[in-house]
Amino acid sequence: MKYHPIDSSLFVRNRQKFMKAMRPKSLSVFNSNDVYPVSADSTMPFEQHRDIFYLSGVDQEESILLLFPDSLDPARREVLFLRETNEHIAVWEGEKLTKQRAFEVSGIRTVYWLKDFDKVFFDLMTEAETIYFNTNEHYRQAVETETREDRFIKACKTKFPAHKVAKSNPILQKIRGVKESTEIELMKIACGITEKGFRRVLSFVKPGVWEYEIEAEYLHEFIRNRSKGFAYTPIIASGNNANVLHYIENNKQCQDGDLILMDVGAEYANYSSDMTRTIPVNGRFTKRQREVYQAVLQVKKEATKMLIPGTIWAAYHKEVGKIMTSELLGLGLLDKADVQNENPEWPAYKKYFMHGTSHHIGLDTHDYGELKTPMKPDMVFTVEPGIYIPEEGFGVRLEDDVVIQESGAPVNLMSEIPIEADEIESLMNA
Repeated sequence: MKYHPIDSSLFVRNRQKFMKAMRPKSLSVFNSNDVYPVSADSTMPFEQHRDIFYLSGVDQEESILLLFPDSLDPARREVLFLRETNEHIAVWEGEKLTKQRAFEVSGIRTVYWLKDFDKVFFDLMTEAETIYFNTNEHYRQAVETETREDRFIKACKTKFPAHKVAKSNPILQKIRGVKESTEIELMKIACGITEKGFRRVLSFVKPGVWEYEIEAEYLHEFIRNRSKGFAYTPIIASGNNANVLHYIENNKQCQDGDLILMDVGAEYANYSSDMTRTIPVNGRFTKRQREVYQAVLQVKKEATKMLIPGTIWAAYHKEVGKIMTSELLGLGLLDKADVQNENPEWPAYKKYFMHGTSHHIGLDTHDYGELKTPMKPDMVFTVEPGIYIPEEGFGVRLEDDVVIQESGAPVNLMSEIPIEADEIESLMNA
């Protein structure tokens, strides 16, 4: 792994939180992701399932974590199963976890090779009454591929039909949404790497550069700072491309007078950052571009103030909508009649700001976290308002990642990344 080792105490605490929420005489199982094929002998780069990483720190394929807090054998209350390594694997694929190294990474003392899983699992299931399955219940999920977890669940239901079934996901949504201090520090590192990329790009952009060249500048800076690269598919959208919310082609030339909307973020140690900045190709905002930019920035500042303990996510978005409506009226994009006659199900402001303002961020860019209960300290949210004006040929979005505090204003993990229009211009023309 490129990232520095993470203290295993983080994963010990995470497992303790999960096991505390489990039913009596229950066990839970977490599988690594598959290595997904492309064609011939090609595969996609391996990405560890975030849940097994969160609970163990194990960052390699074909790993299984089993948690059974009521096991009659104390040594089997936390168990890791790993692909057995050997000299051949070391030569062809590189170093894999040994049992000792797995303990150092995870804090789990009982480590078996995968060939022992069926025997050990059957033995533990004779003691257990309930098994927790790790199904994907994220509100944005739209997975069509059968995963390693899916195959395990099917096989387990067939082999152990008399066991009760429970869901891991509600527990994970609750505990993963509130970050440990170590996690916040890792996210700060990811945000710092993103800052380096952005500052590099500010001195690189000029009329005539291509969107993919800008993407390459970010990637260069990210990787040289121990990141695997982008935390999500980057958006480098110049001109009217900014009005396509998930524009990822990044294949157009940037023209003098246009704005570039850049939604990018570095990952670090599997933790995400998520930044959006909008900058002028030629280093100077036009009067109209600056007006819209300042309106978006004002909404962002006001929205950030509302991210405090006790805030309800749905109500928060309604309040942000009111602030955005005021700004759109000031820009002449809406008039009073538009607001008076609006459809409550699709308010007038949605014509120019059609997405949400905030989502949880952490190990996933759209991270786990409760959305229907009051916000809690140490939850980390994005704040990302935008105004999109196809008829004027540009869009503006601004986004930072912030940590909710016990009291007072949230802490902006991206406070060092330039965002004020004057600073952007100054740096681009230095």
